[in-house]
Amino acid sequence: MRTGTRPPHPRDGGPANGTPPRPRPRRRGGATPWLYLAPALVVVGGLLVYPVYQLGLISFFEYTQAQVSGGEPTTFQGLGNYAELFGDPQFWQVLLATVVFAAACVVSTLAVGCALAVLLTRVRAVPRLALMLAALGAWATPAITGSTVWLFLFDPDFGPVNRVLGLGEYSWTYGRFSAFFLVLLQVVWCSFPFVMVTVYAGIRAVPAEVLEAAQLDGASQWRIWRSVLAPMLRPILVVVTIQSVIWDFKVFTQIYVMTGGGGIAGQNLVLNVYAYQKAFASSQYSLGSAIGVVMLLILLAVTLVYLRLLRRQGEEL
Repeated sequence: MRTGTRPPHPRDGGPANGTPPRPRPRRRGGATPWLYLAPALVVVGGLLVYPVYQLGLISFFEYTQAQVSGGEPTTFQGLGNYAELFGDPQFWQVLLATVVFAAACVVSTLAVGCALAVLLTRVRAVPRLALMLAALGAWATPAITGSTVWLFLFDPDFGPVNRVLGLGEYSWTYGRFSAFFLVLLQVVWCSFPFVMVTVYAGIRAVPAEVLEAAQLDGASQWRIWRSVLAPMLRPILVVVTIQSVIWDFKVFTQIYVMTGGGGIAGQNLVLNVYAYQKAFASSQYSLGSAIGVVMLLILLAVTLVYLRLLRRQGEEL
């Protein structure tokens, strides 16, 4: 008896043996993810996008104390502030010092953090807990407090470091390179815990069988790190590297506190302190804003180039 219907045929997309049809995969995307992200995007837009917009806007105008007080009208300068900034030899000296100092801080922080992360996997529970608590204490210390303590430790009159090393009344903040080295030690001290904890968590997620196989093959600890752990932890290392670059490139508190605002005759200036001096000490707010825009563009360029290189190597981030 005919019922007016026929069994599904494979050509029609239906099952051939009476099995239920497979559900079609849903398309990803649409407006739903953006609805979930909308509250966060609103907060980011208010706290980040608008200040960046104002920073860029001020950099195109003549904005000094006279304009702030209302004594003179604000005038549009176009790229005049940037031309003045790029024509200042001190800007290029400060930029070079900032790049070199930030690179040294990033490399030192990653080296110390990764080494201690590997050490955490090799020690027992009690030393591991003590090291974690000490590192987290350094991480939680405010930058101005840590800078003041480090400045006291290396004080030429009362500091214990000079007494232990037998340096007498040697002033670490008098010379340019010794002052930068002192600040670098403080920056690494307060930054390595983030790298250590993050990399340690990544190492603990690596299957134990992989490490045991490398040890059975006779690989040394350095070989295991270079050939096994580092490739597997590359996404994590990307994150901590980018974070370290951003943090160390815009160091302000440590330099300002430990070198007295940039050192003797500005020998220890970095871009953040240089922008502060231009904007607030000299009341050239437009030049300070221009320096901030340049710093933002440099950090964006470094981050994008680094991510692009990793994508060319086939890394999924």
